[in-house]
Amino acid sequence: MSKSAEKFMTEVIKKSADHDLRKKLAYNILQYDKKVVKGKHQYADLELAKERAAHLKWKVVENLDKYLIEFESNFLKRGGKVIWAQDANEALSEIMEILKKADAKSVVKGKSMTTEEINLNEAMEKAGIENVETDLGEYIVQLRKERPYHIVTPAMHLSKEDVSKTFHELFQMAPDSTPEQIMEFVREKLRENYQRAEVGITGVNFIIADTGSVALTENEGNAFMTIAFPKIHVAIAGIEKVIPSIADVDLFWPLLATHGTGQQVTVYNEILSGPKQSDEEDGPEEMYVVLIDNGRTNLLELQEQRQSLSCIRCGACLNACPIYQTIGGHSYESIYSGPIGSVISPHLMGMNEFKHLSFASSLCGRCTEVCPVKIDIHKHLLYNRRDSVNQNMATSGEKWSMYFFKRSMMKREKMDGNSASMKNFFLKNFFKKAWGANRELPKVAPKSFNMLWREKFAYKK
Repeated sequence: MSKSAEKFMTEVIKKSADHDLRKKLAYNILQYDKKVVKGKHQYADLELAKERAAHLKWKVVENLDKYLIEFESNFLKRGGKVIWAQDANEALSEIMEILKKADAKSVVKGKSMTTEEINLNEAMEKAGIENVETDLGEYIVQLRKERPYHIVTPAMHLSKEDVSKTFHELFQMAPDSTPEQIMEFVREKLRENYQRAEVGITGVNFIIADTGSVALTENEGNAFMTIAFPKIHVAIAGIEKVIPSIADVDLFWPLLATHGTGQQVTVYNEILSGPKQSDEEDGPEEMYVVLIDNGRTNLLELQEQRQSLSCIRCGACLNACPIYQTIGGHSYESIYSGPIGSVISPHLMGMNEFKHLSFASSLCGRCTEVCPVKIDIHKHLLYNRRDSVNQNMATSGEKWSMYFFKRSMMKREKMDGNSASMKNFFLKNFFKKAWGANRELPKVAPKSFNMLWREKFAYKK
């Protein structure tokens, strides 16, 4: 078992028994569910919209090189600069070089899971560069020295009392501060950071190929401020974020908003096509787009599994997942948690280290049902399980247990032949630890359903 798997099992046992955490998650996800139901009313035919989005993302993934080159060509025409990064280290090296040339001492940063993926915050901290998250949720978890808990709502695991306590301890605010008071306080602090930052860093929701643009969508205006004040803007994106045309934004922005937050469309939406032009008064003087591979081409070369690159990071599958609702985001030990994280993390971060995530699923299919781009997420979890076995990553204990299980299940005589007491003996002595201390081990009935059926109806072969 890998170190990540061992830590995962420890966290799962602890978090699943944490009733306070589960209460917070249940409440926050319930509010999300209510809003999404309302948000979906904007569609006359939601299924058709999802099919269109799925087809467009399929077309992009199948022709990814073409669309990326088209984007680069059009972006360069407007004075932008494109940096291709094969992995996290290469991306960090290029970004830190930009900051060094700018003599940056202060950076403001919009919400971005890709920057979390490459550990950009830690790199800037080591270099002595002040780095401030400007998304409220990200700002809160940064103050608490935590990772984002959720793709869309980074502080989902916290109650308003938890947040008040954090601001009381760090800034001596009243321990019973309201959310409105905290937001006003953060707004004032961030304005100072916007004004002195030399560089603004954001993620990217969509890369638009035909206009050479990047699209951002948000609710707080922090990304807009991150772009507007600093002289240099660095946008960081995984190579899979491409859509073919600016006309497609009309489809993807509402889908992302509805499935991410239950809105018809988010409050602030920006399309950026390079640095400030000669006839423009506002905007950054330099703009870079860093395109990151970091394992994505590992998925691209797998024809059965490349569909998972279609993900638009709405977080709907996390909110629908009974596993995520029970153990929360930090237990996954991966930047991308929940069902989609369990699919892509083994490919981005190593199958041997993260294969266990694909087994942490009930395979109920709810994640596939809610996906706005129709990714068969539960099927991809099965593909990962198959691949880990084919790559000989199963432990000897797993192999032997499945061997005997298969032998028993292949013949009715063997299934019924072993007594219930023997089956209960094996459960108690070999599976109790895996079942967990907080659950009662099931007991095998003296007679199977098949045996009862035969007795009742005198069924004979």
